Amino acid sequence: MSRPTRTVSSGPSWRARNSYPAALNAFATWTNGLCRPETRELLKIAPTSTQAAQLTRAQVQAALKRAGRQRGIEAEADRLRNIFRAKWAHQPPLVEDALGKQMLALLMQLDAACTAADQLAEAVEEAFPQHPDAEILTSFPGLGVQLAARILAEIGDDRTRFADARGLKAYAGSSPITRASGKKSSITRRWVKNDRLNHAGYLWAFAAPNGSPGAKAHYRRRRDEHGDWNAAARRNLSNRLLGQLYHCLQKRELFDEQIAFPTELATAA
Repeated sequence: MSRPTRTVSSGPSWRARNSYPAALNAFATWTNGLCRPETRELLKIAPTSTQAAQLTRAQVQAALKRAGRQRGIEAEADRLRNIFRAKWAHQPPLVEDALGKQMLALLMQLDAACTAADQLAEAVEEAFPQHPDAEILTSFPGLGVQLAARILAEIGDDRTRFADARGLKAYAGSSPITRASGKKSSITRRWVKNDRLNHAGYLWAFAAPNGSPGAKAHYRRRRDEHGDWNAAARRNLSNRLLGQLYHCLQKRELFDEQIAFPTELATAA
């Protein structure tokens, strides 16, 4: 897994949407959008639409290089300039200038937050592998150091914390709730849960099928045979993976594809 995706406050994106639509269009194809170094370098030299339209090819290329980009610089610079120089709605000059100054102030805060996130990620890369449970967690498909550390931080390393796998699943909010009254019954998702662990489980279920044929077959079966929506199928897969993680942590065993998904592997074959 790559480093965790950062969450941007509404400030920069709100300003861009209302006064700088060219920026949102230009950076829409980049993963992490406004948090990318390239984005921040370009906004520093052109915090308004008018200034962006006046950027030369050399200035755009220089900004991309300062941000660390090494490939496709010329093509990307041309793409950005074409977007910046297109016709976009503008605020009155004085308003646009004021919003540009506010954009620069917000960028200083964003830079500090991104730097802190990068430093924290580096610390996790160094410290997590030393934990006794690290090898077990990272043996699972879709769990790299960063995401595995997030999950361990939420469930803790006390193996007696949860009486069984169902307790862990309920804590993560991945297991459904069944309610029965007379002849009627309903199955709903859990709303009371650890939101951070729930989100980490969703990311895990999103990445696991890429490295596990069994996980991929399980997800497809939930979609095709059970008619689950994407989120429900991911939640079901997350529930399955958490149960396997609980077992492996209790037994001190590494993930085994053949044991984890025997039916799905046979079906896929």
